[in-house]
This record gives sequence, structure tokens and C-alpha cells, in this order.
Amino acid sequence: MAMAAAGPAPAAPAAAAVEAAFSSFEPERGAVADPILRLSQLSKRFGQFQAVKEIDLAIEEGEFFTIVGPSGSGKTTLIRMLAGLEEPSDGEIALRGQRLNETPANRRPTCMVFQSLALFPHRTVGQNIEFPLKMRGIPANERMNRALELMRQLRLPEDYYKKQVNQCSGGERQRIALARALAFDPEILFFDEPLSAIDFRLRKTLEKELKDIHRETGKTFIYITHSLEEAMVMSDRIGIMRAGELVQVGAPDEIYSRPANRFVSEFMGEVNVLEVKRNGGGLHCPALGTDLAAPDINGFDSGFLVIRPEYLRFLAPGEEAENRVEGVLYNEYALGSRIQYQVRVGEQVFLVEKLREQRYGGQLDDKVAIGWDARDSVLAPE
Repeated sequence: MAMAAAGPAPAAPAAAAVEAAFSSFEPERGAVADPILRLSQLSKRFGQFQAVKEIDLAIEEGEFFTIVGPSGSGKTTLIRMLAGLEEPSDGEIALRGQRLNETPANRRPTCMVFQSLALFPHRTVGQNIEFPLKMRGIPANERMNRALELMRQLRLPEDYYKKQVNQCSGGERQRIALARALAFDPEILFFDEPLSAIDFRLRKTLEKELKDIHRETGKTFIYITHSLEEAMVMSDRIGIMRAGELVQVGAPDEIYSRPANRFVSEFMGEVNVLEVKRNGGGLHCPALGTDLAAPDINGFDSGFLVIRPEYLRFLAPGEEAENRVEGVLYNEYALGSRIQYQVRVGEQVFLVEKLREQRYGGQLDDKVAIGWDARDSVLAPE
């Protein structure tokens, strides 16, 4: 698994880590508390490098929480601390109110699905799924019944029970790893970018299946990825990380519609960003040489106005909008059910996105007017 720069020596191979984790686990159930997991001022340093910086976070029981951020943002280090594979430098991890900092991974009621999956290649599908049950002394017939039940739940044919893991496809191995994790019956499942090495079509299928499985099991899922699309499809809430900090936490729609700053707005997808500064009771955009209508600007002095491409519209002659600019239609891009247009207004480039059936009827190099209303934009600091 990737580690932050200046980190310690690499951990043992993932399969060995799985075997150690399963070898002595016994569930430790406490009184039901809300939230299930709380992080307080959690930090991790490797020498002089601080990979994770004073994170406070509460995760609700049964939640699908995704941590997303670019490479080097600290998300892998964070989830390794939560799983017990790294020890925090400062702060506290509490599960149902019980401090976990010094509890080793094999004594925590949690389980990690590794990026590499960490399956045992010399064992069959059934033996892989049953492994945690075997380590807990469950009789063979009960292990087999539970393995077959999980295989049905994860859409693995029953005749795969005796199939060698190395004869299975990438998608099948993903399901086997998840079945093994569920056999462990953890309170929280951690996922370390498990879909990153899978082709696009299968990844789309597995994203939906993971969300379905989350709903069916009621387990708490904590998932890390660099893919915004994965996070948006599957998550109840998303935490955006940058340089070791959680810069915004919220529901996907909330983060998409009301980004906390420019970094979040751009990380969450293609956007139109205009540098603006307060001008009396309004906002001035130097790049366009004009004042713009914007949402409530109380407390705002300077920063950026963010407009999602789908909120921009082409204006017919005589049609008005609170903000109107004129430019040239420079290019268009087919995106399946959507069409994205590039409109150049002087040095400023705007992206306008429409459903295919609402496509612009003109030609490239047409002079066009585009517009948007104040409520369809967001003010964001740097």
C-alpha cells in the first residue's frame, strides 16, 4: 500500500497482515454509542514530516464514509491508523467511547480490505472466505454454510467454493475479499482503494454492488479513494483531504454545491472559476472587466466565484440572466448523454454543459451569449 513520503519502512505483505489480524481476534462489544467512531486531534508524524494534522471527525454507525484526496494528502496514513496498522503520534481514536490507540489490529473489531486484496493464492475460494472463521475455531460445517451464504450474497456461484483463487477474474477476487471481510463480522470495514486497478466497466458495476452490500449488511464502511466519481456514487458523506487535513466534510450534494474553498470546488469536478473582489455592495471580476451578481457577500472581501458548467445556459436574443457575458463558441465535447461546450470570453474560458437533447443548435465560431443567476454560483476563498 502506498505510504506518505518520508514514512517508515514498508509494512509486511498484506496477506501476512491479514493472517496476523485474523489469528487472535475476539470481538469486544461495548455499549451502543453514537457515533460509532470518533477521532480527536488525531495526528501522525514521520520524523519532521506531518502526514496527518489534528483531525477531528465523528462517524455514525452504519454510515458509508469516504475519504478522498489527491496522492500525498494523508488519506492512506489516516486509514492505517484507524485499522491499527500505524500508531498515532497524537490525539485519540475511540470506538463506542473506548480508546483504541494502543489496541493492536488483531484485537480490534474492524477489518481492512486491502488494495492488493491480500487473498491466499494457494487456497480455494471457500478456504479464503472461511479463514477468519477457522481461526476462531468455528466447526467446518458451520464455516462452509456461512461461506456459501456470503457467496450467494456477493453473487459468486456456489461451484466456485472449491475453485482456486488464482483462476478467478479481478472482479471475482474483489467479491471474495469482501466475503472474507464480512465473515470476520467486523463492526467497521475499511477499504484501501480496492477498485483502483479494475477496468472502467467492472468498476462501475462494483461501485453499485458495494453500495447495495452496505445497505444489506448495515455495516459501517470507511473507504478511501482518489476517485471523486467513486466517492459521489457510493457515499453517505465525504471527507476531502489536502496536505494532511480534512478541509471539508459533508454529504456529496453539499460538497458539490457548496464547496468550502477553491481546492474543493476544483477537486469535485470541472468548474468555472472567476477571481473576484468586493466592490461596494457587489463583486467585480477583473478578468471580465465587469461587476457580477453573486450570492450573499456578507463577510466576503476577495476570492473566487464558482459556477458549475450545468448551471450556465445559452441565452437567446432578448433572453435575460442576472449575469450575462458574450463570447465565441470554440469547441464541443461529446460526453455520452451530455455535451460540454467551451466558450471563450476574451482570455476567460467557460465550460457549459447540457444534456444531449438540449444541445446548442449553432456552429463552432458562432458568437454566443451565456448567462447564469446569482443563486447558481458559490463564493469560495482560496
